[in-house]
Amino acid sequence: MLPSPPNNLTTPEFNFRFRCIACGHGNDHAGGDFRCAQCGDLLEIIYPRWHNAKPDAEHLKSTWHTRRISSSTIDLSGVWRFRELLPTLNGDEQPITLREGNTPLYELPQCARITSVPRLFAKHQGMNPTGSFKDTGMTVAATFARRAGFRWVACASTGNTSASMAAYAARGGMRSLVLVPEGKISWSKLSQALDYGALTCQLRTDFDGCLRLLQELVRKAPVYQLNSINPFRLEGQKTLAFELLEQLDWRPPEHIIVPGGNLGNSSAIGKALLEMRELGLISRLPKLSVIQAEGANALVRTLREAAGKSLISVQAETRATAIRIGNPASWKKACKVLEATDGACEQVTEREIAQAKAEIGAEGIGCEPASAVTLAGLKKLLQQGFVKPQETVVLVLTGNLLKDPDYTIDFHRGELFEQKDTAEQKNETADAAMNALRRPPVVLDATLDAVIRTLELAEKSEQAKES
Repeated sequence: MLPSPPNNLTTPEFNFRFRCIACGHGNDHAGGDFRCAQCGDLLEIIYPRWHNAKPDAEHLKSTWHTRRISSSTIDLSGVWRFRELLPTLNGDEQPITLREGNTPLYELPQCARITSVPRLFAKHQGMNPTGSFKDTGMTVAATFARRAGFRWVACASTGNTSASMAAYAARGGMRSLVLVPEGKISWSKLSQALDYGALTCQLRTDFDGCLRLLQELVRKAPVYQLNSINPFRLEGQKTLAFELLEQLDWRPPEHIIVPGGNLGNSSAIGKALLEMRELGLISRLPKLSVIQAEGANALVRTLREAAGKSLISVQAETRATAIRIGNPASWKKACKVLEATDGACEQVTEREIAQAKAEIGAEGIGCEPASAVTLAGLKKLLQQGFVKPQETVVLVLTGNLLKDPDYTIDFHRGELFEQKDTAEQKNETADAAMNALRRPPVVLDATLDAVIRTLELAEKSEQAKES
């Protein structure tokens, strides 16, 4: 028998409240499914005290900057360093942390030349402890799960969430349950959850089916849900935007482009941008745009066919497994932030993703396939005139290259699309561009002459490209 946790997930003395994103109903407490008791929609976290005593923007900037040289455990976290804008910890309570955040902002000179956007950057969330952006949200949500007295935490996942949740649960002395769709996630991601001690269940369904089952489970068992439906997750994930603006010396870029899967991350970043403007940390909003895979384009279709009023679910299919989601839970939140920031929503093909991924890899940083939709989407937004070449653009790379090595190997061996006979595959221009990016391994005799000949051929090939 699983032990019962306390009835309430929070207590009234904290600095935040829950609010329904649809009907606006507020509450100091939330149920295990994190849905509104009045209308059943998702909850968000708000900070009512800001209306009466708004934090001073310059003092916040100074405080956060000073903490960068602190050796305190809480300050070493790139999330909790911004704790004035997060749910409050009790007294000397310590968060569950793996020193998440503090991720690099890279210049992309080669991609800048390809796109003719000189000020092109990548905020690489794949440099987090478990290799994805999920860690920034998990440190907050796992901390509040432990505070509420839960022994078990759980998630439905396409891979990255399970790895992150299992790591933070283990770090916090909790047990973790992972629900994943059988045969539809990268084994590299699943191996992380296994190594961190998770009870892993491969279900004969897709991600959306796993999430539906999890919602039923948390209503009937003392298990704490750690998907991005949990608003504590989004509070942690919003610190990406705080850190990014700090790295840019608080000068907002014109555009921030993010991948779109379950849409929690875009919602979190948008929430952070709006809060920063409200508090005077920035004077204008960047345009936040969401890019989806063509085979998992629920938000694209929702905006184009239903004007964002009702979700159009899809049967998701893409090799970019992190965004293979057809029924995104946070679609309403994403629609709101797109509208508030005047952002765009676009879709890209599998071949466009593969080419963009290889181009990012050629920068020496790499990313998982889902992250590459940002560069592929930027190219389309440039063609449409939505992004101007002279503007500053930040691509949010959400996962590490090592999250899906099979994809990378298949690409460089020319095997990624071999079983597909589509009009897209027959695009000779696209094929030529991808062939130029492929670097398959070369099998040689173990002789010096063979290696030198191969090196000379490679040098001639590079010279031909440059001429």
